[in-house]
Amino acid sequence: MSERKIYSKRVWVENKLQPATICFNKAHINAIHFEKTNDAEDFGNVVIMPGVIDVHVHINEPGRTEWEGFETATQAAAAGGTTTVIDMPLNASPVTTTLQAFQEKLDSSVGKMNVNVGFYAGLIPGNTPHLEALIQAGVIGVKCFLTHSGINEFPNVTEKDLDEAMPIIAKYNLPLLAHCELYDTEIDCDFENNPTSYQHYLASRPKKWENDAIDLMIRMCRKHNCPVHIVHVASAEALIKIATAKKEGLPITAETCTQYIYFNAEDIPDASCIYKCAPPIREKANNDQLKNAFSTGVLDFITTDHSPAPPSIKEMETGNLKKAWGGIAGIQFLLNGSWTALKNTMTLQQFIPLVTSKPAKFIKSDKKGSIAIGKDADFVIWNPEKTSIVKEDDILFRYKISAYVNQNLSGVVTETIVNGETIYKNKSIQSKNKGQWLLQK
Repeated sequence: MSERKIYSKRVWVENKLQPATICFNKAHINAIHFEKTNDAEDFGNVVIMPGVIDVHVHINEPGRTEWEGFETATQAAAAGGTTTVIDMPLNASPVTTTLQAFQEKLDSSVGKMNVNVGFYAGLIPGNTPHLEALIQAGVIGVKCFLTHSGINEFPNVTEKDLDEAMPIIAKYNLPLLAHCELYDTEIDCDFENNPTSYQHYLASRPKKWENDAIDLMIRMCRKHNCPVHIVHVASAEALIKIATAKKEGLPITAETCTQYIYFNAEDIPDASCIYKCAPPIREKANNDQLKNAFSTGVLDFITTDHSPAPPSIKEMETGNLKKAWGGIAGIQFLLNGSWTALKNTMTLQQFIPLVTSKPAKFIKSDKKGSIAIGKDADFVIWNPEKTSIVKEDDILFRYKISAYVNQNLSGVVTETIVNGETIYKNKSIQSKNKGQWLLQK
């Protein structure tokens, strides 16, 4: 591939938006000129920035490819400006808890990666002896649940399991990612008799579950000095706990997801299972605190926790929130959904690192997340000021069911470039299978 040169008045270089021409080939950025060169494609005033990195997605292949799969998930990611995703060890089958299962997942992704893909291992009771082999094979981190995951192949861990596993994970300085909810059998909100009520669902998974689980993970982090990452923080009451742990110097990071800052419980209708996720989307006052936690550094970055399911499993016809699969399909809307949610509370310059350099730091990638000579040629070209209403026809993940349908989002992607190749442009996929595995060295 010959060298390509792209110019805009707003290129994210050296942690600011400024006029620049980026020169790159299939692999890397070769040069940066802080002016428009004669032979550069001129993108005017739209933003050119590093490709978005989503470190929390469920692609579900192999085994549950009818739920999603690498082909559709990575096309949708590219359509949203995301150039790298990290896949969770569930809800694939087999779950990624052994080296053999990891190899099956790698094999299943071949020829289907339209963006770069990394992988997490899973921690479940009894699989601690498998962790070192998985880590040495290149997983980015290890994921566990403190409550039932939703599938029986991936049971939750106990404190005993954490005591066994965390010293091994700490030895390799990888993060242990934790779904933080601790089930309390004393909760009685009569959800059983009100299965289509969102407020009853919300009450069935209170903030206390999340707060208690985060307390546990902070204590275990302190005990083993193992990096801990709190996924999808939804309880604003937990923010002070995370902030205190960080001030103590503990190796703790935390994320929230687009849905927890874009949607609010007050606006969610009953019998609408597209909004069901765990922890649940909480009230506006709570979610406004989550938004403010980015500026203080308590929350490190944003993800989607893309967790799709077929319409029947999502109970789209019945509206039964108690039976429905819990998960938001949102891999395509990390950039524009999050920017829409945050544009009134922060500048674009404050926002960009939350979806680029900060997740890149988390996955220890020195080649992604910023525009500099020698970095990977992954870019998104987009207009943050332009708005667009999401239509079902725009969606490239497998099922066109998503809470983002009919939402008016700020930020329209012009082009997505992965490893120097245009993957998405003019509202369509231009080239396939240009992604690569992202394995920890």
